[in-house]
Formats: sequence, C-alpha cells, structure tokens
Amino acid sequence: MRMGTFPPLGLTLTLMSYGNLLPMTQIPALSTSVIGSGPGLLLAHGAGGGIEGNYAPILPALAAAHTVVAPDYPGSGATPRATGGLTADVLADAIVAEADRAGLETFTLIGYSLGTLVSVRAAARHPERVRGLVLTAGLARPDNRTRASLHLWQKLLAEGDLQAFARFVALSGFGEDFYNALPEDRVGPFLDQIAATVPPGASEQAGAVATADTTADLAGISVPTLVIAPTQDTLVSPANSRYLAAHIPGAEYAEIPTGHIPMAERPEEWQKLITDFLDRHGL
Repeated sequence: MRMGTFPPLGLTLTLMSYGNLLPMTQIPALSTSVIGSGPGLLLAHGAGGGIEGNYAPILPALAAAHTVVAPDYPGSGATPRATGGLTADVLADAIVAEADRAGLETFTLIGYSLGTLVSVRAAARHPERVRGLVLTAGLARPDNRTRASLHLWQKLLAEGDLQAFARFVALSGFGEDFYNALPEDRVGPFLDQIAATVPPGASEQAGAVATADTTADLAGISVPTLVIAPTQDTLVSPANSRYLAAHIPGAEYAEIPTGHIPMAERPEEWQKLITDFLDRHGL
C-alpha cells in the first residue's frame, strides 16, 4: 500500500463566480492524502466535514485495490480557508487539480452530501476524466428544507454558538434510532465532540451547497453511477437521492437505514455498497 500526503504549497486557484455574484475566490492548494494503488478514486467530502470525519472508516477498504486521492476543502483538515465564497464549480476544479497532482488520468468520484454536487459538476466539467460516480446523501440542488437548514447552520456559526450548532447537527445529521440509543450520560460528551470538531470553513462550505444547482447536468452523465439514500436523513431528504437516481441515465439506487451520517451509524454497510459497486463495474 502506498500512502502520501500533499501539503498546501502556497499556490492558489483564483476563480470568479459571476452567476452567484460571489467575490473573487482564492483557493489554496488542497491538503491531500494519496493512499493505496490501482484504479483511481477521487473523494469529495461534505460541508462541515473533511476526509478524516467523512471517510476514515472506509478508507482502508477503498485503498485495498485503488489509488485513493483524498483532498480536504478550504477550511477543512490542513487546508487553509479560502478568501471569498465557495461554489461547487470552484471545489470541483480544485479536487480535479489534486487528481492531476497525484498523477491520475481517470478516476471514479465518490461524493458525500456537498460532495455529490461537487462530483456531478466535476463530471460535467471534466467528462473525459470520470469513469464512475458514487453519490451518498446527495442532492441536485437544495430544496426549501435544505435551504432553511443551511440558513440556521450559517447563523449559528456566525454567532459562534458551537453548542447550539452541535445540537442542530445531532438532530438533523444523525438518525432517530442512533441518537436516541445514546445513554443519557453520553449525550453531553457527544455534543461536545461535535462542537470541538467543526472545521473553520464550515460556513463557506454550506454556502457552496446553497448556491449549487446540478439539475441540468444529470441527463448528460453517461458513466456507471450509484446513488445511496440514507432513509432517516432529515438534513437532506432521501427524496433528493431518489431524484438523482431518476434523472441520471442508468443510475443504480440503494438505501441505507441511517441519518445523514452513515459513516458513523453503519460504516460497514456503507462500505459494502460502495465496494460492491466498484467491483461490479470494474472501476
């Protein structure tokens, strides 16, 4: 197994998002781990998370037969925050640049939450590079409920109320069964852990979800695609995953009985859905 880490090099990718009226955004080179060997997998994590938090439980299985390129967005992991707002397009180009640095000519994108928007935009902007897609807890664009959640998310972060933010994440991110199964004396430490691990770039990453719309891209996707819907998800309704599966030609659809955070609730089941799909399609 090969393992390496690309630290930020002080380089920047500068992009203007005219459609969303965002200021000039300077993106630092992303802090990226490269693990394993074999066909390429490029990971796209969720808002308010990072590679460690979103993918650590399944990284060994993914790297067993693949070269896994795992970048952290601005403000997550060791990547500095961006100057200006983030968009799905900015992030899509930034993670593809990390695949270039790792020497991957082609790759399968594995996207979670915000990462599903980033993955679809990467597939639309760089179609010759993408061999497959795995989209978990995803969406094509935010619906009314998601926009309301994003508003609360950003408001609590702007106020610096990380304890209230942790409670919001616990209520919206985890499934009812998982959260209610916590012993009462473990709830406080659980919330403290969430509050302590909020990345500095969480608000900008949430903003990238709020401004994204990939609905026009879906019909043009021609690579094998797996859509995974967490059925207890109240942050991003599973109806959004069903929409993705219905509008991406030939997409496979699977469900997992968790909230929005399957890597915490049922990592083995999530891993198996992904690795079985990769094996089935020779990706």
